[in-house]
Amino acid sequence: MKIKSEKNYATAVCLSAILGLFGIQHFYLGRYVEGSVDVLLTVAWVYFFFNDHLLYGIIMLGLDGLHSFVATILLLTGSYTDGKGQYVCYPGQTL
Repeated sequence: MKIKSEKNYATAVCLSAILGLFGIQHFYLGRYVEGSVDVLLTVAWVYFFFNDHLLYGIIMLGLDGLHSFVATILLLTGSYTDGKGQYVCYPGQTL
C-alpha cells in the first residue's frame, strides 16, 4: 500500500535542484545513507580537483551529478520515497 509522506514536495524539489550535489534533499527526506554518499562524492571531486587529479575529479563529479539528476527526476515524477518508505507526492497526485 502506498502512503503519502508528510514531507513537503516543493521543499524537497527545490533542495534537490539547488543543492542536489551536496545531498541536502536526502537529509531533509530522512535518507541519511544516500545523503552521506552525496556528501562523500562532493568531498571526493573537490579533493581531486584541488590536488590536480582532474580525471578522478571529473569521474566523481559525473557520478555525483548523475545521482542528483536521477533523484530530482524521481522527485518530479512523484516516484521518490522518504526515509520511511512513504511517497513524496506532487500536488494533486493520487496514490
